Amino acid sequence: MSAVLVFVGGTGALEQKKTFPGLDALIKRGDLNRPGSGRGRAGWSLDKLRQRARDSLEQHGKVDETAFAKLSAQLQYVDGDYADAQTFARLKQALAGATRPLHYLAIPPSLFDAVIQGLAKAGCADHARVSVEKPFGRDLAAPLARNQTMHEFFQESCVSRTIHSLDEPAG
Repeated sequence: MSAVLVFVGGTGALEQKKTFPGLDALIKRGDLNRPGSGRGRAGWSLDKLRQRARDSLEQHGKVDETAFAKLSAQLQYVDGDYADAQTFARLKQALAGATRPLHYLAIPPSLFDAVIQGLAKAGCADHARVSVEKPFGRDLAAPLARNQTMHEFFQESCVSRTIHSLDEPAG
């Protein structure tokens, strides 16, 4: 069990279609008490992330005001660039000593190495888990290299990989 969920890539299509509806469902079931920190495009704010979450829920169902209030109150946002070590230092500070964070990476494969290394250098990978929510690349060499980078900082037992399509099911 993770003490905090850190979703990296909190401003993209994946979080719009999957992450916020998933967090909403967990809150409604009583299975999520601290969604934690989001990190996305530089220049965003916590208010903009909250609005993005509301828009997502409106587009993919309806907004339960009680559940949304709980989700919104628990969200944090760390602004910055993935190439900037200070971004990850601010993330470490936002984690405030949380044990066993889960870093949910909803980012393009090209950013993967920089984010994994940034998390590690800031101490955010210590006693943490990582969930990769995208394909690692378009050929065999890319995922093998990215897997090697990941295993420098995370044991395999602390890694989760999910590959899916953002397309809606045909019906």
